Amino acid sequence: MPSPKRADLDDYYAQLPAAATAHMTTLRELCRKGLPKAMEALHWNNPAFVQDGVRLLMLQSYKAHCSLRFPTRQFAAQRDAVEGAGYEAGEGFIKLPYDRELPTALLQQLIAARLAEYQATGAGW
Repeated sequence: MPSPKRADLDDYYAQLPAAATAHMTTLRELCRKGLPKAMEALHWNNPAFVQDGVRLLMLQSYKAHCSLRFPTRQFAAQRDAVEGAGYEAGEGFIKLPYDRELPTALLQQLIAARLAEYQATGAGW
C-alpha cells in the first residue's frame, strides 16, 4: 500500500513510525550538514535535498528500514564501499535497517561524493 500523501516536510516527519524516527532524523541532520547550500523539499512524497533546482539525494522510510537514495549512475561507484561495510546496496540506494546503528562515516562519505559529483558536473537525477 502506498504511503499517504504528505502535506509538507513537517507532516512527513511527524507521521513517521516510532521505529523510523531516530534513523530518519539522523539522516536528515547528516544531509543538512553535508549539503549546506541545499534546501529540503518533498519529492515523490519523500524528503529530498535540492540545490539550484537539482535533486541531489532523497530519504525514504519503510517498515523495517530506511534508505538514502542517489542517482543510479553516481551511486554505482559507491556500491563496493557500501557492501564492504556490510550494508545492502540497490540500484542507487543504501538500505539502512532500523535495528542496526547508522554507519555515519560511510553516509558522510556518500553524501560528500554526491555533492562533489554535482559540483563537478551539475548532473541531476
